[in-house]
Amino acid sequence: MFKSRRPRRISGLSFNKLIPNILTLLALCAGLTAIRFGLHQKWEHAVLAILLAGVLDGLDGRVARLLQGTSKFGAELDSLSDFVSFGVAPAMLLYFWSMQRAAGIGWALVLLYAVCMALRLARFNTMLGQPDLPSWAYNFFTGVPAPAAAVLVLLPMMLGFQIEIDGVFDHPLINGVALIGVSFLMVSKIPTYSGKRFRVPHNYVLPMMLVMALLAAFLVTAPWSTVTGLALLYAATIPISAASFSRLKRQTDRMRSLEALQSDDSHPKA
Repeated sequence: MFKSRRPRRISGLSFNKLIPNILTLLALCAGLTAIRFGLHQKWEHAVLAILLAGVLDGLDGRVARLLQGTSKFGAELDSLSDFVSFGVAPAMLLYFWSMQRAAGIGWALVLLYAVCMALRLARFNTMLGQPDLPSWAYNFFTGVPAPAAAVLVLLPMMLGFQIEIDGVFDHPLINGVALIGVSFLMVSKIPTYSGKRFRVPHNYVLPMMLVMALLAAFLVTAPWSTVTGLALLYAATIPISAASFSRLKRQTDRMRSLEALQSDDSHPKA
């Protein structure tokens, strides 16, 4: 008699593998919630929701690498979440807050920002796993990343939370300039620091922890001033990162030229 063969059960997916995708979905929900707050003119809550999405976006990739849960599905989901949270949500907030007073021009500038965000994310996805890159190249992004772009474009709004001057920071001209400038930075080829492989030397671990504790204290006591200061500090690093990238590229090109010359010298001519 032949024993009946039971179908083999498909092994389930470990919950640890799902944690990065759960964080990505939470970031997406935060971005959508920011739009809801904007509809109700709760501007500070809306910006806080986008900042929360940025924190979750920074965690999901690191958690995925830590738990060895990276996947193509997660990468695509992360890009979709980034487009909603850092492309659509800031654009809609600025339109509700300021740019709708500029009529069609205001909507066009909002669309420009969202389209540039989509192009920036598409370019980032196509550059993943690009071969023949020097090791130092992974310390840089090409253009301003999505979360940083969202914070930079919302700078006038955050300044308006701190400095209450009617008709200044919510003026369509100021926000239009911010939209155009940040849109250019996103699609440009300006190298910016990624911080993915940033390592703290052992001698600086304790000072770094103290700095983070101090930063947390400032975020609690003066959140908007602290976030504004961090955004301006990041903007100041953009020319520094571009200069650092150019220096490293020149050094790499020089070393490759020397290796090519040595290779040619080592082969005897016929």
